[in-house]
Amino acid sequence: MDPLVADQVLPAELRDRLSRLVRLAPGPVTAAFPAAFAEAEVLISGWGCPRLTADVLARAPRLRAVMHAAGTVKGLVSDAVWERGIVVSSAADANAGPVVSYTLALVTLAARRTLTMAAGHGAGWPAFGSRTGADGSTVGIVGASRIGRGVLAGLRRSDAGHRLLLSDPYVTDEEARRLGAERVGLAELCRRSAVVSVHAPLLPETTGLLDAGMLALIADGGVLVNTARGAVVDTEALTRECASGRLEAYLDVTDPEPLPPGHPLLSLPNVLVTPHIAGAQGSELRRLGRYALAEAGRWVSGEPLLGEVTREALDRLA
Repeated sequence: MDPLVADQVLPAELRDRLSRLVRLAPGPVTAAFPAAFAEAEVLISGWGCPRLTADVLARAPRLRAVMHAAGTVKGLVSDAVWERGIVVSSAADANAGPVVSYTLALVTLAARRTLTMAAGHGAGWPAFGSRTGADGSTVGIVGASRIGRGVLAGLRRSDAGHRLLLSDPYVTDEEARRLGAERVGLAELCRRSAVVSVHAPLLPETTGLLDAGMLALIADGGVLVNTARGAVVDTEALTRECASGRLEAYLDVTDPEPLPPGHPLLSLPNVLVTPHIAGAQGSELRRLGRYALAEAGRWVSGEPLLGEVTREALDRLA
């Protein structure tokens, strides 16, 4: 992990608290596997941590728990982790707050057709009758993930009176109602939504989920927001729709990521591409360290972990 990032995730104050909870291995916080790794029972990992393969775990015969001070653990764990019975926790819940807040901001901009309004500003203020407000707009949420549920909750709290649609094959009609949404199929969601916000994990069955056919169902003037995974959306199809001026797009993730220099999505006036910044950034990173530290405390005390990731659930997670 980059030393600057490591110090933000686990600043001195958190390392001091951690040292009172467990005996820390000597060496800098950025050391991949110090000599004391062989004695370690708990590993606090983060971005850039080597994958925990059988060969790596052979160097840590006493390891019993991994507290990942970041989101997804798919690039970290291997079958060897589960075969050893090592407990795994992720700070994805702590990372969710910033993503939800960022997405809600984008949805607000999207509902007002902000990019289109700004693009025409060179010719003078847009006519009052051409402006679009957010009140009563229909927002479709693709995926009832922790982020998707957080966005639904935020939209429900809004005074804009949004109509909320949800597409997720694992959610029942009753559960969708409890979330304040109407459960519909993806095609119907695309047809009815002014704003489509993507929150599905990247799985084989969700790769290219929003393809040319689905994007074509979104009405003229509709908007796509993606803060999930770039490959859930067909990039070429989205580029065509945005280049035609039919759709707007607010993209914090793309496929590929980053987009190559000169890609049309980077210069279209009705597309905003941000560099995967929806998750915890800067001062927010210590949220991840605090979460991992709290999980270590729960593990030491024999309490259930709030962020535990199981082998069975991994395939459905982001």
